[in-house]
Amino acid sequence: MLAAPAGNGLSLRPTDDWWRDAVIYQVYVRSFLDSTGDGIGDLHGVRQGLPYLKKLGVDGVWLSPFYPSPQHDHGYDVADYCDVDPVYGDLDTFDRLVTDARRLGMRILLDIVPNHCSSEHPWFRKALTDGPGSASRARFHFADGRGEHGELPPNNWRAMFGGPAWSRITEPDGAPGQWYLHLFTPAQPDLNWRNPATAEAFDEVLRFWLDRGIDGFRIDVAAGLFKHPALPDSPDPQADERARDSVNPLAWNQPEVHDVWRRWRAVCEEYTARDGHDRLLVGEVSVPTAREHARYIRPDELHQAFFFDLLSAPWDADAFRKSISEAMRDIAGTGSTTTWVLNNHDQVRSVTRYAGEPGNEGTGLGSERARAAALLMLALPGSAYVYQGEELGLPEVLDLPDDTLTDPIFRATGNRSRVRDGCRVPLPWSGHASPFGFTSGIEGARPWLPQPEWFAEHATDRAQADPGSFWHLYREALHLRRGLPQLGGGELRWLDSPPGVLAFVRGDGLVCAINFTTSPAPAPVTGPPLLASGPCPGPELPGSTAAWWISDLSTT
Repeated sequence: MLAAPAGNGLSLRPTDDWWRDAVIYQVYVRSFLDSTGDGIGDLHGVRQGLPYLKKLGVDGVWLSPFYPSPQHDHGYDVADYCDVDPVYGDLDTFDRLVTDARRLGMRILLDIVPNHCSSEHPWFRKALTDGPGSASRARFHFADGRGEHGELPPNNWRAMFGGPAWSRITEPDGAPGQWYLHLFTPAQPDLNWRNPATAEAFDEVLRFWLDRGIDGFRIDVAAGLFKHPALPDSPDPQADERARDSVNPLAWNQPEVHDVWRRWRAVCEEYTARDGHDRLLVGEVSVPTAREHARYIRPDELHQAFFFDLLSAPWDADAFRKSISEAMRDIAGTGSTTTWVLNNHDQVRSVTRYAGEPGNEGTGLGSERARAAALLMLALPGSAYVYQGEELGLPEVLDLPDDTLTDPIFRATGNRSRVRDGCRVPLPWSGHASPFGFTSGIEGARPWLPQPEWFAEHATDRAQADPGSFWHLYREALHLRRGLPQLGGGELRWLDSPPGVLAFVRGDGLVCAINFTTSPAPAPVTGPPLLASGPCPGPELPGSTAAWWISDLSTT
């Protein structure tokens, strides 16, 4: 292990439960800002972008994986959990990033990947050379194959990114050998969490980064880790390939996983006891119901877990109300708060999702709905995560040429429908042509994914100069969210509203309403709104619009 430095500059004044209503900005490092001219974003680029994020008004930053990696899944295949890949910088740059964030009063969360590592990690390389029955193979799920000569996989599980979940290796003597499990790609072997060495190794990883001054971890595949000990056949082996976010119940949400989060919470509490500053654990928990979701955020486990229902909900008032109500009932009931998201690095951007039927992309309907959904999300009790470019109203890039696609899903299946590259195209910062200020240095340097010409309409310089832009809507909402006492508590009360409209009140008088229809509806409050996602001049709430009012409801 590399040694951690003694300190990281200025420290934040301790704030109890800072995470409960925080707004965190997700930085996909590779696509945020390139400081070296190689076409790939990096940690120094994140440092350069921190003043922009401070001006926007977010409370902190979640960094996608920047660890050494062969980049088969752009960092989610980790080859060393305690270092920085040279393409993104080095540990000194990381430490400076933490110091800069501290000076701006912003938190830093790291993305940690405990379910699997890279096939190039020293652990896995040693497992290949040490042979069957070795301690190094016990770190993973190696098993003999079925069939007369072991030529068939140990079970019928399928990988979530396409293809079988097992790959056969060649043993050191050249003979066909055992199979190893990989629930995503062959380049990402699953770790065996029934082996005590795995938990001990990750204790060291957590402490390494906590000692460098970070504020917590976003946990990848937090409902995974443990597999059924017998590795039996799945009753529905095609489920994982039919929908990427569906899960094999034999390899997901096993009861033992909760012991890991209790262990990690205890590590974080050690650091909190030293200075009173909470270190956050927020999990990517993909489970079918809010009630199952809530089991991960008990007082001695994760602080929070992403609530993905709004991200996948259809544009429908009843669907949104059902999701929000279930979250408030089951998740808030744990003593935690709901963690809302509308976008992330794995999903089609909301502007495109909300456009509805093909052909609506150019009508502006998707943008109107995405603005309204953002105002709704930021009025809800709990915390919120904003994915980079969301504040610019970026649509999904749907027409990337096949030869530029890098997503392992496309490589495994040849199917573009589930490819995630379209939401990962590097951000436009300025100018009228690619690279739009994303990359500098070498003349003619190209971003790692091509940017379309229409990105010019969404560049940050243009967005900040336009008072009616997505950026100003987010900035104003974040400013009000911090300043309005009505948004400080956890209460939400639904108001009666016309069909297709949701309305609720927070605290003692902040009213939020969103019109899911395309026709005007009566507003729940008379008078001009405090903030609206679109023009809202009269007593009606226009279609595909959300608004906030401060009102004494006894007079409305």
